[in-house]
Amino acid sequence: MKKMILTLAIAVSTVGAFAREANVSEKVLNAFNTEFKAATNVEWTIATDYYMASFQYNEKYINAFYSTEGELLGLSRNLSPADLPLNLQTSLKKEYADYWISDLLEVAKSEGTSYYITLEDADSKIVLKASGGNGWTNYKKVKKA
Repeated sequence: MKKMILTLAIAVSTVGAFAREANVSEKVLNAFNTEFKAATNVEWTIATDYYMASFQYNEKYINAFYSTEGELLGLSRNLSPADLPLNLQTSLKKEYADYWISDLLEVAKSEGTSYYITLEDADSKIVLKASGGNGWTNYKKVKKA
């Protein structure tokens, strides 16, 4: 489930519409409206075993993932490298100076906050993960064609 949420969160980047489309269950709508009263531009995506709301909140674009029972599974949002904890910024500059950042995502769940960053160079693309502000670990590496 965690990888599914991350994969969908990375793939989603568009926002539009308002909440009552696509047959979202009342439990999920009530949970969302309680948690994010000030949300605007809400768009729902329905999967087999979860719902995802993409929306604006406090001038940021956020994705919220809910179980079919209305339980908040986690949140994700795109970040600027300047928004990372300082130790993670420093580590990137030291260890990955030859790469450029193509994607940066913060994922918040009840277990804590994790960061996923996609770095590229001419030959490869790597995804790193940092949990709780600790150092980066390799999450995935792909060779470019």
